Amino acid sequence: MNPVAASPSPQPVLRRYILSWTLGALLLVWLTLIAVAWSTGFREARKFSDGQLVAVAKLWIEASPTGASQNMVPASAGLEHEYLQDVAVLAWEDGRLVADTHRIAPGLDITDLPPRGFRTLTLQTEHGLGDWRSFGVRLNMDGRERRVLALMDMKKRGELGKDIAEHVAQPAILILPLVALLLWWTIRRGLRPLDQLSSEVAALDGFAGQRLDTQHRFREFTSTVSAINTLVDTLQKQAQREREFASDVAHELRTPLAVIALQARAAQADASPERLDRLEREALRAGRILSQLLDLARAQRTGNGGPSNLLETQDVELGELAARLISNHAQQAYETGHELSLQQPDQPVRVSAQPMLLELALRNLIENALRHTPEGTQVSVEVWRSSDGFGVSVSDDGQRAGSVAVAAASEPGLGLGLRLVGRIAEQMGATLERDAGEPPMSTRFNLRWAR
Repeated sequence: MNPVAASPSPQPVLRRYILSWTLGALLLVWLTLIAVAWSTGFREARKFSDGQLVAVAKLWIEASPTGASQNMVPASAGLEHEYLQDVAVLAWEDGRLVADTHRIAPGLDITDLPPRGFRTLTLQTEHGLGDWRSFGVRLNMDGRERRVLALMDMKKRGELGKDIAEHVAQPAILILPLVALLLWWTIRRGLRPLDQLSSEVAALDGFAGQRLDTQHRFREFTSTVSAINTLVDTLQKQAQREREFASDVAHELRTPLAVIALQARAAQADASPERLDRLEREALRAGRILSQLLDLARAQRTGNGGPSNLLETQDVELGELAARLISNHAQQAYETGHELSLQQPDQPVRVSAQPMLLELALRNLIENALRHTPEGTQVSVEVWRSSDGFGVSVSDDGQRAGSVAVAAASEPGLGLGLRLVGRIAEQMGATLERDAGEPPMSTRFNLRWAR
């Protein structure tokens, strides 16, 4: 039983991705603002309440007459305000209590109070035990010692800080949903050109020669559009080469197959040795073409499903590879009457390439020279190094002046082997060059790597 294939996970949406990160950053800023507002509210409440304590103490120490009433102004007198804190005041003259606005003197030990400054006290009042913030001052005026202590309930001061913090943070809380909505609309609007570009790319038919319009594009899309158009141009060129190659293969196979069919029908009537020999030669020719096509398919693989050790890049010594291939083709050269030789420098020449592909390219060049040159031709394989590069070449003198039977020895065809070598050279980062070579050679094929 075949296992059920797991369904592919849905691709993330860029709009949601950007929006999530933006909202996350906005939430972080909002939380920071709330924290700062909260801290600022309580800090300002502390400063405000401390200032109020000092102001009340100063007022009482300077303006309160002797024997002032011990009761503060009642709350029903119309003097309430949301930021006006309830301040308790105790006043002494020459050690005698003359004012106690909140009747908290019984729970207070005056000897424990500093003569001046702020202090936090824990007092027992008619409302229970609680913490009070106090500010005390003591002065000698007109021969009398006057002392004033202003107190404020810490709980009420905390409520004031909370109220200030809420007033500071409330606008941010109300604006957050509106900002999120505006961000969503802005991101959606801003990504519209990218959505349009994605739609154009999805509808693009590279084989039909379509290209993206480079006009009216944002600057950020210039490199992307240029890369896509370059890819389309490359795809078109590759498709054109493939069509030409397919046409060449069809033409290359048509001739031997037609001859095979013709000779087979003729051999049915008269199976002469000449006709059977021609039939065998054309069958071998078609087999070589198919073998070259298989080699080409192997050269174009990138390793998917193939032997990785053959397609991995390794250091290859050109001299050793050339010597091994010449040894493998020595018998064929002897049978065809060719003189096969190798030239290489004293210092080994190494190249970083795929060993299988490099061997396939050099083998095709040697076989091409042996198959398409007349008997008695010299075929020389040379490994070389120069100031601007290094490589390996295969030369022959098969087209030298006065050579006979050149046309007879050359098999017809459009050179699938050379096309194969060219593609392998391109894949290895090398170039395939053809020239007349050094005399007495008349043809040279050169695989060159630049330094």
